Amino acid sequence: MHLCAILFCVLWSAVRAENSDDYELMYVNLDNEIDNGLHPTEDPTPCDCRREPSEWDKLFIMLEDSQMRESMLLQATDGLLRGELRGLRAELGRLAGSPARPCAPAEARLAPALDELLQASRDAGRRLARLEGAGAQRPEEAGGVLGAVLEELRRTREDLRAVQGWAARRWLPAGCETAILFPMRSKKIFGSVHPATPVKLESFSACIWVKATDVLNKTILFSYGTKRNPYEIQLYLSYQAIVLVVGGEENRLAADAVISLGKWTHLCSTWNSEEGRVSLWVNGGLVATTVGLAAGHIVPEGGILQIGQEKNGCCVGGGFDETLAFSGRLTGFNIWDRVLSNEEIREAGGAESCHIRGNVVGWGVTEVQPHGGAQYVS
Repeated sequence: MHLCAILFCVLWSAVRAENSDDYELMYVNLDNEIDNGLHPTEDPTPCDCRREPSEWDKLFIMLEDSQMRESMLLQATDGLLRGELRGLRAELGRLAGSPARPCAPAEARLAPALDELLQASRDAGRRLARLEGAGAQRPEEAGGVLGAVLEELRRTREDLRAVQGWAARRWLPAGCETAILFPMRSKKIFGSVHPATPVKLESFSACIWVKATDVLNKTILFSYGTKRNPYEIQLYLSYQAIVLVVGGEENRLAADAVISLGKWTHLCSTWNSEEGRVSLWVNGGLVATTVGLAAGHIVPEGGILQIGQEKNGCCVGGGFDETLAFSGRLTGFNIWDRVLSNEEIREAGGAESCHIRGNVVGWGVTEVQPHGGAQYVS
């Protein structure tokens, strides 16, 4: 029994000794880690462990503050409205309890309203008077304005005429792309026309655009002649007149004072053999007509057709006279083997005149060959 007690004491002492060594070792290591070379009496630097609020935290704080302010405003407004309602109820109670003057508040409110209505009616009356006065003066003002507008239109029309005249003197007629320029009067300058079909006519219509530089007693626009008769058909200018010859110089029709130098003019001539009716047209208007001129005559084939000169010899270019030559510009030369109607002649000199072509000679289709110094221009 004593032996067991002694053994127990020995074992207990050993265990305590072992635990004491471990504790001391652990204490030493832990003390080294915590001190980290510092004197045990020094106090460590205190730190503020509070975290700086983020942007989201600030936003939530602002929202909470705004909601609190809104709630406070709503409560204040609600209190104010409640107070006003209580005051109104008390006022109504007092009015209901004093029937001697039931309309006093209403009268007090109606008086200012009536004053405002009266003032508004006066203002409306004054405005109506001003409108009536303006209406009485308006016809005279409108007449003045209308006169000014008419005067401006008149000036615009004159300016437009001036521009059209300027353009007509410098450019080609509407629809025409080319013209033949005859730069000077010369017996060597002319244009020869070569129709695809023989020229044998019992009636015809001939149209041409002309801008003459100068005109003498006889200035040939176009001429068709044979060896036997050089004057089968001629259209020429004589100073300010236009002359058509059919079948010979004795068969002529003239229209005076219809040509202006330096300005494009559209000329048309018609003839038929049955009645011998011949007519002259200038810019779509009839200027001369007669009957019995070369009636029954037939224009024969085999002749020479020329523009700007008269055939007066045995061959092309022979026997020309420079006093008969044309100087200026020609375009839109067409010949039909029939008499055109009045409407067709007006269209032939209209905005698309150069797109209308004759069936005997068609401008832009039939060959027209310039000679000498004559040349195509655009």
